Amino acid sequence: MGSIGRYIFRTTLGAFLVVLASVTMLMWMTQALRNVDLMTNQGQTILVFVGITGLIIPLLVLLIAPIALMIAVGYTLNKLSTDSELIVMNAAGMAPWRIFQPFLAVGIVVALVVAAISMYVSPKSLRELRRWATEVRAEVVTSNVQPGRFAVVDGRMTMHVRGRAPNGQLLGVLIDDARDAKERVTILAEKGSMLTNENGTYLILENGTVQRHVATQRDPDFIAFREHAFDLSRLAPTISFIRYSVQERFPWELAYPPADDPLYKEQPGNFTAELHNRITAPLYPLAFLFITFAYLGAPRTTRQSRTMSFVSAALAVSVLRGIGFIGTILGAQRPITLIIPYLAIALTFVFGTWAILRGLIIEPPAFVTNTITALADGLSRRTAATSGQAQ
Repeated sequence: MGSIGRYIFRTTLGAFLVVLASVTMLMWMTQALRNVDLMTNQGQTILVFVGITGLIIPLLVLLIAPIALMIAVGYTLNKLSTDSELIVMNAAGMAPWRIFQPFLAVGIVVALVVAAISMYVSPKSLRELRRWATEVRAEVVTSNVQPGRFAVVDGRMTMHVRGRAPNGQLLGVLIDDARDAKERVTILAEKGSMLTNENGTYLILENGTVQRHVATQRDPDFIAFREHAFDLSRLAPTISFIRYSVQERFPWELAYPPADDPLYKEQPGNFTAELHNRITAPLYPLAFLFITFAYLGAPRTTRQSRTMSFVSAALAVSVLRGIGFIGTILGAQRPITLIIPYLAIALTFVFGTWAILRGLIIEPPAFVTNTITALADGLSRRTAATSGQAQ
């Protein structure tokens, strides 16, 4: 790769990183706002909030990277064309395929990153997200019980606290436990605090009474206590028995799932479809690259619109990705349709290579360009007329 190739590589890779970081951050913020209740309602720290919501970033990168590569390639080619560099390189005898090589190098880098995320990083982060979220929501008193509110826990148990002391101690604790049909237990205590050790998680209650009402007896029994330990471990989901979805499984778990896996018994087709979706994920950045360069890579005069070519490339990319989604969705029920994404990607590589080698200028039909231009001009005139009347 010569100096021109290195220049194109740096420009394209830099643009890709800027677009990827910007869009990923924007998408992450919109997703993070959905989980802001971790701080407002569940009392978690900002570090826990950022940590949990940040685990979705690999999945966002997986979805955004191919589109970011397309935008970066379009930006670089437009820059080279605006500065007449494409025309100079073509006049100097540089073949289109040679110009394409540094773009292909960037595409291979992006494809390798997407492959690593798809095969390991994304399922690993999603599993960690599920585990961490389960642990956070397993903290019953912190997550479900807020001062002044009655919270139903585990179906038939109600908890209430009057307030919290500055040190986190609970004040005015009420627990009404009706989970056992044979016995109902109601506990009132002045104070309560959390204790976690190797035996489990307990709510240590101070200065209160326990009312036990056995279903076969008419009157309840009252017991006063100075200190009482209420076991919360049974209320928390067991972390070792988390049921991971197909998106949270590693490729080898999708390819060779245990025969007694309950989810595999219910949705065997989803395992196969997700595995093929992981395999095709690294191919989409390269396919988007071939489409974008085929539409924008050839040098052209200022009379030939690059905007319409970019719009056409975006439409072609949308169609290709839509075909991939449809093939994956249908593949869960009809495995034969899983071949559709592979065929679409293969055809993209074949026709893209053919167009690049021949240096074809791919443009939409003239009537489409003229219609869009006429609509844009009409809209501009109406906007100008409206602005003039307003003044």
